[in-house]
Amino acid sequence: MPEMSAPPHINLVDPELYSHGDPFTQWRWLRANAPVHWQPPSDLPGFWSLTRYDDVRTAYRDAETFSSAQGILLRPVEHGADPGGGRTLALTDPPRHRRLRALVDEWFAVRSIRGLEPEMRGITRGVVDRALDLGSVDFVADVAARVPLYVICQMMGVPESDWEHLYELTSQAFAAGDPLTRRFAHLEILGYFETLQAAKAADPGDDLVSVLATAVVDGERLSPDDVLLNCDNLLVGGTENTRIAAAGGMLAFMERPGQWQALAGDADLLPSAVEEVLRWTSTATHIMRTATRRAEIHGQSIEAGDKVVFWLPSANRDESVFDDPDVFDVHRRPNRHLALGFGEHFCLGSVLARVELRLLYGELLGRSVRVEPDGEPALLDSIVVNGPERLPVVMKPGAA
Repeated sequence: MPEMSAPPHINLVDPELYSHGDPFTQWRWLRANAPVHWQPPSDLPGFWSLTRYDDVRTAYRDAETFSSAQGILLRPVEHGADPGGGRTLALTDPPRHRRLRALVDEWFAVRSIRGLEPEMRGITRGVVDRALDLGSVDFVADVAARVPLYVICQMMGVPESDWEHLYELTSQAFAAGDPLTRRFAHLEILGYFETLQAAKAADPGDDLVSVLATAVVDGERLSPDDVLLNCDNLLVGGTENTRIAAAGGMLAFMERPGQWQALAGDADLLPSAVEEVLRWTSTATHIMRTATRRAEIHGQSIEAGDKVVFWLPSANRDESVFDDPDVFDVHRRPNRHLALGFGEHFCLGSVLARVELRLLYGELLGRSVRVEPDGEPALLDSIVVNGPERLPVVMKPGAA
């Protein structure tokens, strides 16, 4: 890997870097020169950055050394510990993580998702129909956000009459802007699921909330608070990253029309195109672990208690793993990206996310829908997720 002569200023925790800057310049230099890099504490704790593919993959696999139980995202020190630590799917280590995951694994298995595909296809078609009726839309809010939200709502047993209400709440909770508005929206989401889980505990149905509300783990029922935290985890995990990946992929296609034309000319490319969208967007910007014991990576000592951050977009552009990593190519094979995690915490919804992307792009391609820019996109101002916050487009039906 060639070394760059002069180091850039390294500050990966500046949100504006992702909305108005170029983090890839910093990651490229770190991969070549400082693959284990210390970021001093600020309002966030100090942490070690891992930027190479092999290092991230190896650390992902070692759940005994790199623990999820103290949180998986950087949080301001003044906010204290993550309330979901040790209690939710994302924030537990084995063996409890496996027991929690076993409760819902079947719902996200290939067979189950295939069974849901006709309903998912209907949801996708309805979302595209609505966008075509509007004509001028925000692809993020009006298309990419609605498909995964409606699908996970259906899986969780949310009545269809409440889908739009949850859409409005999640739009506020995920949006940039006033933190107080986001917090109140998130509290309303928790309040909604508090009521729903109580109803499902009393009268279970065939849905994810009922599974959690009646679950027994380690000989005990999950507490209502634990059910609530896991519902929140499923809602966010099942919507946010797919929403941004779908929109980020559409932006990549609009910027590279030849790639969309290649896809339109060969439907067999759709699976590899979905993988390239996932690699290219790498929407989870960072994942954090806490070292449980001393470890050494590239001669650098990491002590027990140290925070270690995996920068997934960097790993997925590693020159030693991917040919021409800065090129978006729907033909790319193999494509062993880490956008959906690896090891114990490989994304529970990975099959679901892939099917949602395939159905959405397949619907647009199958109907020859034209998606054209209608203004400048705006990128998220965040160190947690990266991609379009707004993507104004005009959607036009294809020739009959």
